[in-house]
Amino acid sequence: MKCVIIDDEPLAVDLIKEFVSKVESLELINTFNNAIDAIAVINNSNVDLIFLDIEMPHFSGIDFLNAIDKKPLIIFTTAYSDYAVEGFNLGAVDYLVKPIPFHRFLKSVMRAQQLFQSQNSTSTVTPKIVAPEMEPDFMFVRSEYENVKINFSDILFIEGLKDYVKIYTTDNKFTLTLISLIKLENTLSSKGFSRIHRSYIINIKYVKSIQKNKVLIADKRIPISESYKNAFFERINL
Repeated sequence: MKCVIIDDEPLAVDLIKEFVSKVESLELINTFNNAIDAIAVINNSNVDLIFLDIEMPHFSGIDFLNAIDKKPLIIFTTAYSDYAVEGFNLGAVDYLVKPIPFHRFLKSVMRAQQLFQSQNSTSTVTPKIVAPEMEPDFMFVRSEYENVKINFSDILFIEGLKDYVKIYTTDNKFTLTLISLIKLENTLSSKGFSRIHRSYIINIKYVKSIQKNKVLIADKRIPISESYKNAFFERINL
């Protein structure tokens, strides 16, 4: 399927591009950081699938969908779960709440593939995953005057503090580094981590319990915000 990404967040575009590259049945045609620039391209090209953000300045994803002549398959991508019902009423294939884990992305693509094959009167083909190269299980972060190596398996959780983050590890220490929480989220989302709050990313394997709107990791109770709750619960099958 030929696909397009429309999202005003560059990091979100980069993550979806990475996911698309792993699915052999998808061919990325173009990306746009606003919906207005995409209208002419969609109307004059053979696009089969659009990954479409809803909340964008001046011209929303829903405005875009109402403005185009051709109606490709749509998978909505958004940080807000409030539009889910409206999205499905508009005939969307699926509705992905950011941060998007790869397994959830793949599930949506498979659903779109089935619809696409059905519309074209051919048999359904399961997307083939291109085996990724071996990825490191660690990262280096700048802390004070040195680059510190941190193994992903040693991270308990990460706390955002404006421009800085604290990375808490199993040795009961933390590393303070200047990096965005969104960048870490994109790096870690496929490695067993989940963002559960605008200020917290957690390592799921260290969750001891879930109590109402909090998780317990080590002796720390970490809040789960409403905007991340559904995606987190779906990921851990609650």
